[in-house]
Amino acid sequence: MPPIAAPLRALLLLLALAGASARAADAPAPDLVLRGELTGADHQTYREVPFEVPEGTARITVQFEYGGRERKTTVDLGLLGPDGFRGWSGGNKAVFTVSASDATPSYLPGAIRPGRWALLLGIPNIRAEERARYLARIWFGRDDTPFWEPAVAHPPLRDAPGWYRGDLHLHDAHSDGSCRSQGGAKVPCPLFLTAQAAVARGLDFAAITDHNTMSQANAIRELQPYFDRLLLIPGREITTFQGHANLIGSAAPLDFRVAGGRDWNALLRDAARLGGLVSVNHPIRPSDERCLGCGWTPRPAVDPALLQAVEVVNGMDADTPYSGVPFWEALLDAGHRATAIGGSDNHDAGQADATPGGSPVGRPTTVVYAQALSMPAILDGLRAGRVFVDVEGSRDRLLDLGARLGGATAHMGGELVAPEGATVEFAVEVAGAAGARVELLEDGRPLAAQPPMPVARSPQTLRFAWRSDGKRHRIRANVRGADGRLLLIGNPVYLNPPR
Repeated sequence: MPPIAAPLRALLLLLALAGASARAADAPAPDLVLRGELTGADHQTYREVPFEVPEGTARITVQFEYGGRERKTTVDLGLLGPDGFRGWSGGNKAVFTVSASDATPSYLPGAIRPGRWALLLGIPNIRAEERARYLARIWFGRDDTPFWEPAVAHPPLRDAPGWYRGDLHLHDAHSDGSCRSQGGAKVPCPLFLTAQAAVARGLDFAAITDHNTMSQANAIRELQPYFDRLLLIPGREITTFQGHANLIGSAAPLDFRVAGGRDWNALLRDAARLGGLVSVNHPIRPSDERCLGCGWTPRPAVDPALLQAVEVVNGMDADTPYSGVPFWEALLDAGHRATAIGGSDNHDAGQADATPGGSPVGRPTTVVYAQALSMPAILDGLRAGRVFVDVEGSRDRLLDLGARLGGATAHMGGELVAPEGATVEFAVEVAGAAGARVELLEDGRPLAAQPPMPVARSPQTLRFAWRSDGKRHRIRANVRGADGRLLLIGNPVYLNPPR
């Protein structure tokens, strides 16, 4: 062997492992790093690499890299737990996760017991003279660790700011979603069909919110790599006898029962520590035999600070007595902030048209301005409130409201201080709605000083001025078609919010 070969080989190994470092740069620091070396003596053998899992661990995420691939070194990967075999991905996955509710395909979900675990390495090939280094980064997640951490396991599908369209209320076979089988029978509807329907609708994200369960999280893990343009967000519809609410963005266990002295406030405080977003669903519904527990009737009343969003449109209920808009406006009148969102509440992925009994996937669509197409960015965007509801679930309609006073600006969900007598300049951006009109609302009522503004073309920016009295107000915009039907619902800009 020439003298330069060994140093060169070592350099190549370091470069191979450097790729792993670059990909992990945006992730939280691993809780454990395991390093080792394989030699020709490991050819066609198995090696266990043990590690200790601490108490309180709810999820284990592993990133594994090794060198020598260019010289045909091959290392397969598996996992052993205290109770035995937990999965085998061979050479096809560099990152995997296991938890009680879900696991990367190739691995088995189940309880994460503390104690001795081990990576199981299979070495089908390494040349007799070879030396290959390996590196394993391991993260230990708890129940309150956000679902998307570490970021190495959930990179953004699109790493750019923009408007992202999605459905925040969907059901499938993991609760009461059903559709027609190949033979025409009504059967539990596979999640794959919901994802396909979301893609066909042109959506960027879809929250799978089955009733009181997170079994769908395992299917989400399986489907996400295939749907690499559609972000699948784990969620659940917390379904009680006193109302329903979505918890979006967490797969951690949550006791949904409002009973035995445990009220909605206690439930929502438990939900808050899980890092997801909570929205009240279809608040104006009967709560009787027509729709068991569907209306929002918590006893005692809920602390509004625990609510981050309100489903102002559920399926086809816009501009009907069941609309959630008055409930939301009353919440805002009381000085609380919650983002207006929408959700189809779809229970049949094969449903193509809106009917009185249901709505297709993506109708309505919630449109969010976010910094990336990723779970944390979408949730941050929803909380920030630069959001509008596309009532009919179009692919291209747009509504944005901006305000300017001097050098200060704000968009929907933002705030602006406007002293008495100051004039705030507003701009409404509208697209996909030529022939419609923009209606402006101050504190939930039509803005008297500004009649509805016609939309002559697409896109178009419409401007108006608002004179401040120095008091707390909110200004928002809706878009209605020429026939008066509600097309778009905007969130407010908040003026002079209380400090």
